Amino acid sequence: MDNNQLCIGFIGLGLIGGSIAKSIRRVMPNTEILGFDVDQQALSLAQSDNTITKIVTSIEAMKDCDYIFLCAPVHYNIAYLPIIKRIIHDNCILTDVGSVKSDIYMAINDNKLEDYFIGGHPMVGSERSGFEAANDRLIENAYYFVTPSATVAEQKVDKFRTFLEDLGSIPIIYSPEEHDEITAYISHIPHVIASSLVNLVAGKEDESGILKQLAAGGFKDITRIASSNPVVWEHILLSNPYNVVTGLRQFNDEINDMITYIETENAGSIYDFFDHAKDYRNSVPDHPTGVIRMNYDVYLDIPDEPNALATAVSHVGNAGINLKNIGITHNREDNEGVLRLSFYDKESANDAAKLLKNLNYQIYER
Repeated sequence: MDNNQLCIGFIGLGLIGGSIAKSIRRVMPNTEILGFDVDQQALSLAQSDNTITKIVTSIEAMKDCDYIFLCAPVHYNIAYLPIIKRIIHDNCILTDVGSVKSDIYMAINDNKLEDYFIGGHPMVGSERSGFEAANDRLIENAYYFVTPSATVAEQKVDKFRTFLEDLGSIPIIYSPEEHDEITAYISHIPHVIASSLVNLVAGKEDESGILKQLAAGGFKDITRIASSNPVVWEHILLSNPYNVVTGLRQFNDEINDMITYIETENAGSIYDFFDHAKDYRNSVPDHPTGVIRMNYDVYLDIPDEPNALATAVSHVGNAGINLKNIGITHNREDNEGVLRLSFYDKESANDAAKLLKNLNYQIYER
C-alpha cells in the first residue's frame, strides 16, 4: 500500500507520539491520522496545526487503521488492549514507544495480540514534555528499537521497518528481552548512579551551600540526568527490575574493587581501571542518537570587565545562531572556560565555536 494512503491511529499525543505523528504528516502528507488522548488541549493543538486529521473519542474509531501507536503511559496502553483486540483487523500493525517492554509484552500475550504487535522504542528525548514540545524531526536519524513479538509475521516486521526508514529513523531489531537489558545498562542504571552521586554530595552539604557552588562544572555535567522526572523513573525501574538490579550489583562490585585497590595501594589496578574506562569512553560515537540526550555546549574565557559577557553573547546572536542558555562556571577543574553557551544542536554549537575563535576568544574543546 502507498504510504500516503495509510490510516494511522495515535493513542497519546505527548512528546513522542506527537513527534512521530508530525513526522508522518511531513513525510506522508496525505495520511489520515486519528488522535485519541485524555488531554483535550493536546488534541486541540494537534488538530489546529494539522498534525492529526481527526479527533476520536473512542478506541473503536480506530478499527480501520493500518497502524495503531500506543503512546500513552504503559498502564493506560494496557487498559486499552481489550478494546483494541475487539476492533483490530488482520493487516493492522500495533506498536508502542515505551522504554521498557516486559509489562506491555505480558499484556499483549494475555490479550492474544501477538500476531499484530511489534514493539518500538525511538531513542530520543527532550528536557520538555507534552505535545507542545513535539517536532517533526525528533526521530530523524535516531536509532529506533524494533522488538517483534514471537508470532508476528516477518512481512509485517519488514513493512514496519520500511515505514520507520521512510520517516528517517534507523530501525534496529532486537528481542524484547535484549532491548530491556540494553536500555538498563545504557540508560536506566546510569540514571540511578547519577542520582546517587547527587544524593551523596547533598548529604555532605552544609548551611552555606558551598558544595553546590563548587560542584558546578564537571560534577553537574556527569549528573545532569539526575534532573529527570522522578515519577517516570519510579515506573521504569519497577518495570525492569531484574536487569537494573543485576547491573547495579555489577556496578557495586566495580566500586568494591576500587576500594580494595586504594586500601592495598594497588597503583597498577587503579591505573588500569581509569585507562580502560578512558579508552572505551573515547570510542563512543559523538552523535545525538543515544537514549540519554546530549548537551551542545561551548566554553570560553571572557575578561572580567564591563559588558564582556554581553558582547560575547551578542556576537552569537548577531550571527543568527540560536542560543539556548548561558551560564557562568567558577569551578574550572576540567579546564573549561568560565562562560558556558548552550545550543539546541551540534551544528549551532560548532558554528558558534568557529565564530568566537575567529574573534580571538579562547575556546575550550570537550
